[in-house]
Amino acid sequence: MSADALAGRDAHATGERSLDQLVPGERGLILRIDADPGITRRLMELGLVPGTVVELVRTAPLGDPLELAVRGLHLSLRRSEAGHIHVAQHG
Repeated sequence: MSADALAGRDAHATGERSLDQLVPGERGLILRIDADPGITRRLMELGLVPGTVVELVRTAPLGDPLELAVRGLHLSLRRSEAGHIHVAQHG
C-alpha cells in the first residue's frame, strides 16, 4: 500500500478532515495547517494553532466566508483558507 493511501486511511480512522468540511455548530480540534509559510503564520497569529478547539458558527449565504469561534473570539475565514486547516472531531 502506498504512503498516500496509508495517510488517507489514518486520517479517516481519526475523523480528520479540513475545517471547511465542518457543518455549523460542529467543533474540531486543530491538528495541523498545511499551507505556505506566510499563510500558516497569519492563521496562527489569529489563534488557529494545533491543539486549539474551533467551532464553525455559520457560513455566509453564498458559502464564503465561514464564521468561526476560537478561544472566545469570532473571526471569519475564506473557505480556501479553512481548507488548509486539518481538524479532528471534538465533542
